[in-house]
Amino acid sequence: QVQLVESGGGLVQPGGSLRLSCAASGSIFSINAMAWERQAPGKQRELVARITSGGSTNYADSVKGRFTISRDNAKNTVYLQMNSLKPEDTAVYYCNADISRVGVPGGPRAYWGQGTQVTVSS
Repeated sequence: QVQLVESGGGLVQPGGSLRLSCAASGSIFSINAMAWERQAPGKQRELVARITSGGSTNYADSVKGRFTISRDNAKNTVYLQMNSLKPEDTAVYYCNADISRVGVPGGPRAYWGQGTQVTVSS
């Protein structure tokens, strides 16, 4: 079994900051790319940021310059530092990871966390 558990969401005023964390646990052999996605009410889920095992990153245009994705491979954890938050950043944020499991053939598959709510409002 593999679990991804997010934390760090909450209510913040416009212009504020939050740091999300997502820890992967279980029978993990290796983790390739890790990412954060979000889904706002009535909208499709979108990719926010992605980071490879080597540290290469890419971001949605809407968050470039404000959000930073990072990871700690020793802790199987990915982070999302969110600065200069705007009301339009309000959404449920999900982490995603491509994980190969110990003793399970077939290469990596995608796993998702349960989501954490981020609300930006005054």
